[in-house]
Amino acid sequence: MTISADAVDTPDQTSRQGTFSALRYRNYRLFWYGNAISFIGDWLDQIALNWLVISTTNDPVMLGLVNLGRGLPIMLFALFGGVIADRVNRRTMLICTQLLAMTVAIGLACTVAFFDASIWLIMALATCRSLIVAFNLPARHSLVYQLVPREAMASAISINSITINMAKIIGPLASAAIISTLGITACFIANALSFTAVMVMLLQLDLPDQKVERKAESLLASLVGGFTYMKSEPVLLMLVAVALVPTFFCQPYIQFLAVFSAQVFDAGASGLGLMTALAAAGSIFGGLLASRLQRDVRRGSTMLVFMGGFGLALILFSAAPSIYWAIPVLFAAGAMHIAYNSSNNTILQLAVDDAYRGRVLSSLFMTRGLMPLGTAAMALLSVPLGPRLAMGMMASVVVVFAIVLWFWMPRLRTLKA
Repeated sequence: MTISADAVDTPDQTSRQGTFSALRYRNYRLFWYGNAISFIGDWLDQIALNWLVISTTNDPVMLGLVNLGRGLPIMLFALFGGVIADRVNRRTMLICTQLLAMTVAIGLACTVAFFDASIWLIMALATCRSLIVAFNLPARHSLVYQLVPREAMASAISINSITINMAKIIGPLASAAIISTLGITACFIANALSFTAVMVMLLQLDLPDQKVERKAESLLASLVGGFTYMKSEPVLLMLVAVALVPTFFCQPYIQFLAVFSAQVFDAGASGLGLMTALAAAGSIFGGLLASRLQRDVRRGSTMLVFMGGFGLALILFSAAPSIYWAIPVLFAAGAMHIAYNSSNNTILQLAVDDAYRGRVLSSLFMTRGLMPLGTAAMALLSVPLGPRLAMGMMASVVVVFAIVLWFWMPRLRTLKA
């Protein structure tokens, strides 16, 4: 298949579908219910873990190392997860990885509750869960294409983005309330219980039999085949680059809010929850905006504008004199991030052949590894430069990147979906 830079899909195909049209389909509704609860549990775990590390060590470098353990296995193994997702039944793969992840989550809750766990043990558990997620994500995202018809894909992806960011509001606010009333262990217990929601959803899906071809080629050969396919489609390579670069240089701001709350604004755990929630509120707005613009526009050009706006908003945040000035800028940063990212994901889902879907989408999940790497880089820069300058310098790279792509890659700028 050859992808045209002028049209990945025809505008009138997507215009017939509203922002929430994917919810008309039972399978997607079940998928959405389970994921909504699971996403909230993930944020309970993430906020609690970040606050546990920074409150016990007061060391941004240690925070960076823990988040590196959370992300590096995803970056290293997600591509292999994509290969397996293209070779096995995706629902079965999801069930197995969910059970393993729930086991690790229960182990983390017990470790914090009953043992004086060292930071290294916590890091080891976080790394184990990340390894499991590397195989869970390709199967989870590849499954979406089996839940709705092609013309509802843009709606399904927008709803998923909105749901993720609703969880960013509910999860951090809930974590702040739970930590202050029940203690940090309760957050880890709640996250472990949330895995059951996805399990119930997966068992209730009514899916047609997935045609899984038994391939004689090895996993490595399948992996190479995925790269060969992407190499033959320059548009896919450009879209993957647009996803990866801002992830390393800008997206770590979410993890680094713990440092700003504790050391810059002196706002404590409640301040961390508030800032994370406001960034998520902006992301919901950005998801709705992206869905609205997915009718008949040059998505490539708007994607680049939003990507540059994401970097600019973080530069302004890093210079904010107080948390009250930082909050509206965080709202804008969240909106710009999701608006560009949602368009990027939609084009990829519509463009890729299903036989390569797991492998191509898994290349995007390298962002889960790049974000902790970026967090570690930002933490190391903050030691000699301070948190403000470290974040501002990294965000400026994305602004320059967007400008360069605008003038250097007109094919990307004129891309439609």
